[in-house]
Amino acid sequence: MDIEKMSVEALRDGIRDKVFTSEEIVKFYIEKIKKEDGNINSYLTICEEKALSDARLIDEKIAKGEAVGKLAGVPIAIKDNICTDGIKTTCASKMLEDFVPPYDATVVKKLKVEDAVIIGKTNMDEFAMGSSTENSAFKVTKNPHDLERVPGGSSGGSAAAVGGRLAPFSLGSDTGGSIRQPAAFCGVVGLKPTYGLVSRFGLIAFGSSLDQIGPFTNNVRDCALALEVIAGTDPLDNTSSKKIENTDYLEGIEDGVKGMKIGVPKEFFGDGLDAEIKKSIFESIEKLKALGAQVEEISLPITDAGLSAYYVISSAEASSNLARFDGIRYGYRTKEFEDVYDLMEKSRTEAFGDEVKRRIMLGTYVLSSGYYDAYYKRALKLKKKIKEEFKEVFNKYDLIISPVSPVLPFKCKEKKNSPLEMYLADIYTININLAGIPGISMPCGKSQSGLPIGVQILGPHFGESKILKAAFALEGALK
Repeated sequence: MDIEKMSVEALRDGIRDKVFTSEEIVKFYIEKIKKEDGNINSYLTICEEKALSDARLIDEKIAKGEAVGKLAGVPIAIKDNICTDGIKTTCASKMLEDFVPPYDATVVKKLKVEDAVIIGKTNMDEFAMGSSTENSAFKVTKNPHDLERVPGGSSGGSAAAVGGRLAPFSLGSDTGGSIRQPAAFCGVVGLKPTYGLVSRFGLIAFGSSLDQIGPFTNNVRDCALALEVIAGTDPLDNTSSKKIENTDYLEGIEDGVKGMKIGVPKEFFGDGLDAEIKKSIFESIEKLKALGAQVEEISLPITDAGLSAYYVISSAEASSNLARFDGIRYGYRTKEFEDVYDLMEKSRTEAFGDEVKRRIMLGTYVLSSGYYDAYYKRALKLKKKIKEEFKEVFNKYDLIISPVSPVLPFKCKEKKNSPLEMYLADIYTININLAGIPGISMPCGKSQSGLPIGVQILGPHFGESKILKAAFALEGALK
């Protein structure tokens, strides 16, 4: 029995049917983490005792014939910016190094209701700011396919844990591609849901109008199951959509793409796109055509300006959100200071990393008097236009297909000292967050050197079912 290659569904069914116990599965993964994660560094915290205790409780419920949830006994890893009651949640920052939340995020509550077992918290770029998971205050995560390369970011730990078979599935957060880009780099499936579909309550905010929590899995069906569990209206989150109905995303997932109209934006295939990635995406497009989809080239000209709008808006929101971490109300406090101003300055200087400081300074600048209208207000107008442009496309097309990243997984430290090069790694993903639409990254091939390549499938607001149908059909065709 090859546990590490079993799907979430297979693990759950095996636990329910008493083929094996949840305790056995949790033990297997914890031992594997202890043995292998020293090379990958995907985890910051391992919850060994609590996970084994929770697994035993689920096994007892099954032994007594009691009803269990949709994820009964299956281990899950959680990105370290999602609050977990009694488990350290650091955002991979010295600022929150000792923070233990007294409550669970809504998504964590939902996972627990369905009897998932939390085995650990995963590494990330500090406060979710980065594209390589090199900005963590504690460790650098490596790509499980090549330990000299990055796993992407900011959810690199969550992607590497699933890609390295150190968890059957995990949760990450996506502000400008932070689920989809690491999913592509690590050869796994990663879904960024529609803004408002999944509650953000308990997610430590980076960019409040852009952040969304989503799953990483090793196949599309598991992704659909995970989304079904975490989606839904939440009265604790005022950005949560009130229109959401409970949806079974596995229902009709095998319907295929016959009759679907799919757009291919020409702006996403210009200069700067790696030739091997381009070739792999077009091979995927041919597969979709063979499955009965109608594929046409389209234009999304305004998206070329999306990167600048994204960094203005996200940095402005980060500047505001991180103002609370001042050494007085929350977070790390410096040991020596002269007065309250010196306390705040030294605490933030000592506890925040370079990338976080860079974005706080940029955000404070664009929000300052005399620059608000010139930068932040104009960026918001552009965001609205991008949303309208995508809406127009989805009036004519069911889905959009594109690359996830312009480059293959790059080497550690290769772009660390060049912020602009690092930011350009998100050029195909950030517009999706600005528009608030859903997108999935799934494996579609490998480079000649064996590095994973991902394809991105985008849908209209709350069009996750369509995306998952297309992704499932393509996954089958690529096997």
